[in-house]
Amino acid sequence: MRGHHLVAQFVALFLFLALSPAIRSQESAPPPRAPDNAAVSDTDNDTVFRVNVDMVQLNVAVIDRKGNYVTGLRPSDFEIVEDTMQQKLATFEEGNQGPIMLVNPSQLGTTPSGVSDSKPGTTSGAPQISSAGANVFILFDTSNYMYRGFVYAQDAISDFVRSLDGTAKVAFYSYSRDVARDALLTSDRSQVLRGVRSTVAGADAALYNALLLVLRDAGQYTGRKVVVVFSNGPDNASMVPPEGVGELAQSQGIPIYMISTREAKQDPVSTAVFERISASTGGQAYFAKNWNEQQQAFASVREDLSHLYALSYYPQPNPNRGWRTITVKLVGEKSKNFHIRTRNGYRPRPTGFTPDTPADTASAR
Repeated sequence: MRGHHLVAQFVALFLFLALSPAIRSQESAPPPRAPDNAAVSDTDNDTVFRVNVDMVQLNVAVIDRKGNYVTGLRPSDFEIVEDTMQQKLATFEEGNQGPIMLVNPSQLGTTPSGVSDSKPGTTSGAPQISSAGANVFILFDTSNYMYRGFVYAQDAISDFVRSLDGTAKVAFYSYSRDVARDALLTSDRSQVLRGVRSTVAGADAALYNALLLVLRDAGQYTGRKVVVVFSNGPDNASMVPPEGVGELAQSQGIPIYMISTREAKQDPVSTAVFERISASTGGQAYFAKNWNEQQQAFASVREDLSHLYALSYYPQPNPNRGWRTITVKLVGEKSKNFHIRTRNGYRPRPTGFTPDTPADTASAR
């Protein structure tokens, strides 16, 4: 009977993914909503429909030809296009600097005077909000795939947690067949480290079930969010597909960093999935065959987080109710020398849809 109940839960989760992969952030003070510019008229049949136009947030890495991070860019250096429509930058942040530049939603449809070429943290008459740092959600594989290197993996994660910027908040989850919330999002590093050390080895691996729940939890928070997955093998127990989980992460603007302790050639199927999910969300995939490479992978993730540009915009009226493609470019000569990494699109959440809270779905505990 319990097995049938779990099947029903996961079928419901899959339908949730198919119907509405974009989850509204829920906080006591939600981000400002755009005025009623979501209404779009179809000139062919005069039909009017609505979709929500919550702020779209982008984490953008800019890399030069030598693989180094490019710093010191300004808002005017970026161009954002959704489908074929150019967007107006609403907020801007570089790395761990703050505060974020904010254009008041009432300025939509006009030239945003708050976005200027001044240094990050200054505005021209626009209200300011302070950056609270990134929200980092760590997901740790405790299945039987991890038996041999379990203690070493705990050490690598603990070192990563200690090394994060002081403004970051961290949540820690572990999974085998079920997923456990070992430490809820907090700035208290000791609480997270206790969660890491309390993990125990399990059995089968249901990575995509666990990742779905982590993404739903992360979607309840505003601001920059990333998910870091530390896995040692394929998924052999999930009931949701990786493609749906990846699209949910794209639509919520959450980069996924996948760190696998297996060499890529040992498991080509999982390798392809890890690379696809990370690339489509703006994250990266690492395949670390030993302890030193695991530490290097975590260090690379930390460096990435400290050098990302955080951009956002309120979408212009768009008749497309399906997948919307996002393209971020650099303008002028910079576009020839630098490479940009970010998510490539999202699906707007239908008006009137209220997703379930992430309480105990996906066999969470």
